Amino acid sequence: MHRVLFIGRFQPFHNAHLIDIKEVLKEVDEVLIAIGSSQEKSTLDNPFSYKERRQMIVNTLKNHKIKHYKIYPVPDLYNDKKWVDYIKNNLPKYDFVYSGNPWTLRCFKRHDSKVKKIRLIRGVSSTIIRDKMIKNKNWQSLVPKDIADYIKNIDGIERIKNISKS
Repeated sequence: MHRVLFIGRFQPFHNAHLIDIKEVLKEVDEVLIAIGSSQEKSTLDNPFSYKERRQMIVNTLKNHKIKHYKIYPVPDLYNDKKWVDYIKNNLPKYDFVYSGNPWTLRCFKRHDSKVKKIRLIRGVSSTIIRDKMIKNKNWQSLVPKDIADYIKNIDGIERIKNISKS
């Protein structure tokens, strides 16, 4: 079985993440989705909890009929080697690591993992989405409808606006 690790914070999960997972699943049997900074919530960079991010991803993948995945929490350990070792020791074996984050790719490459950089889509990032929420600009087009609905239902926009004022 060919399996890859797709790691990100998913704050929130967006259209580029969905496209990447669909593309990756054309090449492998299963994708392990590692939600990084899993212990973080209620900050400007990490407004959503692990549980909320997990639910966003599950809802979206289910509605897109994507089945060959598993989701794992990955906490920050503030030590590159310990962080990579934690993932290697606590998640199933994988063949490659996919990420769009240069630091993540460097960590895994440095500690003996094969890495592949995902294709980034200009103008689509969780940071941009959160900024658009704060500025009352159109962010909904950058995320799957399931995510937009979920964020609205949990008052995520107001949460991010309130955090940004702190």
